[in-house]
Amino acid sequence: MVIRAFFIYLFFTTILLGEHLITPIPKNDTYDEQKALLGKKLFFDTRLSEDNSISCASCHNLEMGGDDNLPVAIGINGKKGTRNTPTVFNTRYHFKQFWDGRVDTLEAQAEGPIHNPVEMGTNFEEILKKLSKDKDLKKLFTALYKDEMNSKNIIDAIVEFEKALITPNARFDQYLRGDQKALSENEMKGFQNFKEYGCIGCHNGVNIGGNLFQKIGLVQNYKVQNKDVGRFDVTNKEKDKYVFKVPSLRNIELTAPYFHDGSVESLEEAVSYMVHYQIGLALDEKDIKDIVAFLKTLTGEQPEIMSVNK
Repeated sequence: MVIRAFFIYLFFTTILLGEHLITPIPKNDTYDEQKALLGKKLFFDTRLSEDNSISCASCHNLEMGGDDNLPVAIGINGKKGTRNTPTVFNTRYHFKQFWDGRVDTLEAQAEGPIHNPVEMGTNFEEILKKLSKDKDLKKLFTALYKDEMNSKNIIDAIVEFEKALITPNARFDQYLRGDQKALSENEMKGFQNFKEYGCIGCHNGVNIGGNLFQKIGLVQNYKVQNKDVGRFDVTNKEKDKYVFKVPSLRNIELTAPYFHDGSVESLEEAVSYMVHYQIGLALDEKDIKDIVAFLKTLTGEQPEIMSVNK
């Protein structure tokens, strides 16, 4: 009954709303540039980890897709995480953070890896001991914060930088803004397939994902890796077993491997698997190629903050 209702929802949202379910990334969303530049320094600072070996940028490569292109994250002492690293780009538009949506804010997300023993494995008492010896960094905090350098302001600066990590003006955004020549014939066909096969029912909004939870294996059972039960670990509710936050599809061509377990290497496989597991269809090679061509139009421009050197 639930699955039937979901497909009715997909049908009507696709027919009635179509591309109106997706909105372009704002070209100039607001953030405090000076705090963001301080946050940029901290984002690349390995002193935020227990052994001075890992920074935020270690798992979030900003010159690529904002992730690490590994199946799962690797933290201090070579420790492996259990889930694929999500991109840090455009996270300000997510309704929850982490694959299981266990926190609501960027502030809570930014703090999580610092304390996680598998990631950075440290605490703010140790971090502040190290950073307080850096006179230039202390001056920057004094100039921007009345209460100077402390754990709250370290997180605040990092979050301000993450707010600046938006990737606007993808070719699909140009199309949404009225440029009918922004997409090729194959890319347009891929977008039509994306709508008609129901992908847009879960991948929509400004981030083309990141705004709802969904079970992986909605129609066909998904072979779970590492016994990961997803959001169930947060809520302890049976209905949340194997439920994860729907990922953003922006810059998706740059963020392989795919899925929460990093088990799928290619975008073609990811499309084929999702249509199978979530919708119960098997697409031919041409339909898959067209959808992949469309997905590649979602790659945006590098964040402006990355070109600012201060």
